[in-house]
Amino acid sequence: MSTCSVSKGCFVFKPSPKKRKVSQKTVNHFGERKDDSEDTELRYVTCQSLWNDIKLETEQIQEDLNKQLFDNLVSFLRRSHSGFQEKTTEWTCQMKSREIPTAALVLGVNVTDHDLTFRSLSEVLQNNITPYIALLEAKDCPGIKNLMQKLMGQLMNCYIDVDSLEDEDYAQVSQNRIRCSMSSLINWYESVTKKTDSETPRKKRTSSSRHCQSPPVVVIFKDMESFTTKVLQDFIVISSQHIREFPLVLIFGIATSPMIIHSLLPHSVSSLLCIELFQSLSSKEHLSTIIDKLLLTARFPFKLGEKVLQVLINIFLYHDFSVQNFIKGFQLCIVEHFYSQPLSILCCQLVDAKKRVNSLSHNQCENIRRLPSFRRYVESQASEKQIALLTTDSYLKEVIQKLLEDLHVYHENYVLVLRCLHVFTSSLPKYPLGKQIRELHCACLENQVWETEEYESSLQLARMLNKSDLVTMLQQCVEIFVSSSGKEFDKTVEKLKEFLTQFQKLEVADAFQERDVSVSSQKELQKKTDLYHLQKTLLELKESRRSKKLTKFEMLRFEVVDYIDSLVRNYLVPADRKTLHEIVYFNTASVLREHLNAAPRIALHTALNNPYWYLKNQALKSDGGSISNKAPDICIVYKLHLECGRLINLVDWLEAFSTVVMAVEGPNADAASSDQVDDVIHARFIRAVSELELLGFIKPSKQKTDHVARLTWGGC
Repeated sequence: MSTCSVSKGCFVFKPSPKKRKVSQKTVNHFGERKDDSEDTELRYVTCQSLWNDIKLETEQIQEDLNKQLFDNLVSFLRRSHSGFQEKTTEWTCQMKSREIPTAALVLGVNVTDHDLTFRSLSEVLQNNITPYIALLEAKDCPGIKNLMQKLMGQLMNCYIDVDSLEDEDYAQVSQNRIRCSMSSLINWYESVTKKTDSETPRKKRTSSSRHCQSPPVVVIFKDMESFTTKVLQDFIVISSQHIREFPLVLIFGIATSPMIIHSLLPHSVSSLLCIELFQSLSSKEHLSTIIDKLLLTARFPFKLGEKVLQVLINIFLYHDFSVQNFIKGFQLCIVEHFYSQPLSILCCQLVDAKKRVNSLSHNQCENIRRLPSFRRYVESQASEKQIALLTTDSYLKEVIQKLLEDLHVYHENYVLVLRCLHVFTSSLPKYPLGKQIRELHCACLENQVWETEEYESSLQLARMLNKSDLVTMLQQCVEIFVSSSGKEFDKTVEKLKEFLTQFQKLEVADAFQERDVSVSSQKELQKKTDLYHLQKTLLELKESRRSKKLTKFEMLRFEVVDYIDSLVRNYLVPADRKTLHEIVYFNTASVLREHLNAAPRIALHTALNNPYWYLKNQALKSDGGSISNKAPDICIVYKLHLECGRLINLVDWLEAFSTVVMAVEGPNADAASSDQVDDVIHARFIRAVSELELLGFIKPSKQKTDHVARLTWGGC
């Protein structure tokens, strides 16, 4: 490994992921709390098992969502160089062969999710199309030479197992000795393909089942907008001159718009590309699927409270649109819940939870008795049961098993009725309860949704739905309830089917009757020509319309809406009203904000003003506003600059810094080395001031050459 640098520094070499070992002390972190119980290892195992299941589910969701996109890319790559593989000599193929097949992959502004997408895409292409894939980033390719080095290094490592080499420097040197040019790349490709052709028939048959005889070389530009125009132009022009000898395919990762290709490249260069556009699924749809599969299901026992879920959604919508960051936040909620809640051992599948209830200790039973929701439950019971619940552990365990089963049934019923209500509210004008089911879920978790104004307006709008929309919604609700495994909603399904039958049997007699009435009234109006009788007739018609009876359809529509309203009131009770909800729900939104909502200015001020907060070094402890000479130089300089005004005299600043640093030496210091010490202190001061300027706290002043200006806390 090379550590050549123009300046001294600390070099970090991260080990390979395969060689990393999980520390055995991880379990002990769950037992560092003062109120910890005796089951820390069980909590850790339960937390790890739950997260592994959720992680597998999220990976499967992402694979399913990207399947259509990856299939389209695979078919594009298969037909991109069909002429090259078949060695055709037609004029159209020769004209087309001058262009580089290019896939413009629009992924959206959620840049942090792109790495996972490209990693999955690379695996799919390696399994189906070609083993020769290179992923390039703009930060690694400032020039065409760097790009070619990176490209050849990745392609030539397709058959090199770097982990198996004891000396990684050997692999680095062997790549650097190769001349990085397109001719070298073509020679390497020809030698590799010839080697593949000369393999034994058995090996050849196995490899050809996945890859074609002359597999293309795929170059993926992960962040095309960040590449300089000259680098892209040079690479495209050089590659187009050798496209007949070298089957190259480009994939541009685009975060903004496909028009960026024509903005970065002139027409003379973009005309060398045969571009096909591919659009990935939007991150909002991806998030909706994640929430639907992870939270709106009874499969996973862990749930998020309304405030916690709102924090994660707000970070997603107003910060980065990153689904991966949402999943990491969800993982943080799981870890924090199992770390802070001793009763989280019961946050598992219902069968396992019932078994664990029987083995609860007396202290754990006391923890359950201290839960606010369980206190409310005890207060609602008769006096005899209250005494038994508070004194008898065996009776308490029986009740806990029943309450956990009720909580599980509540979640199953809640999800079904929530989906049914979403069917009715998602198509209403202006979406009073939200367009997405996550908005409706948050509203139901926050309070009793039927008491809100938005719910009342939704019911009023639902009472004005037409027949076709109402029938379609009822059919969707029937499908939702039929999909449930239990028999809780059998009567509900029968009732909804009965409504559908009544809608089908409705006659149009009321419509004909109204039309006859309107025709007769128009004839009467034609007979009366004087103003008095005309006004009298109009008033009579107005009164008749006010007192008009509801039609059969309107009465049936009101009945349907009222029935859906009764389901909502019965099953969409907020989770915090259910007993033992603290076991499975994580509601500490403040902890989540502290970890995820970064406050860099506060953190920076804390680190510079009180370094002990982060370093935990006893020598750095100081009283009040005193400045310790043991602190890092930048901390000393920072504290001194807080005592200054808008302009800071560098000479005075240096003297104050020297006084603080030299305070430990005392009057008996060696006078001979004082000049040398002053030079060292001067250098340390310059470095600290430069770091402070880099952080944005000060800047040079044009008013006085030997002064700097403060930029924060009352500065200019």
